[in-house]
Amino acid sequence: MKVGDLCFFYHSNCCPPAIVGIMRVASEALPDMTALDIHDEHYDPKSTLENPIWITRTMEFVEKFKTPISLTTLKNDPELSHMVVAQKGSRLSVTPVSEEHAEKIFCSISPLKLSK
Repeated sequence: MKVGDLCFFYHSNCCPPAIVGIMRVASEALPDMTALDIHDEHYDPKSTLENPIWITRTMEFVEKFKTPISLTTLKNDPELSHMVVAQKGSRLSVTPVSEEHAEKIFCSISPLKLSK
């Protein structure tokens, strides 16, 4: 991901899991400070500021979809069913999206257009 890239905001831990909007990458990769905080539930003793195990990025809100795109919808759409997030066994919410899949979603749901 690069600063300025548009991303789909995907809620994975809800019923039903769905793409609910669009966000933009607003920062370069940063160390996840929760992994360095001994009092945080996400503390990881292997992580250091010099060699972080976990990274994060700042994201900014762009748009909320009026109608979320459920995981079931993605899986049942012949043009979207090959998205990584729709594949059997995919457990990650942060997955790559091909330009073809992104354009279909942007054109059908959002008035925004992908910048080339």
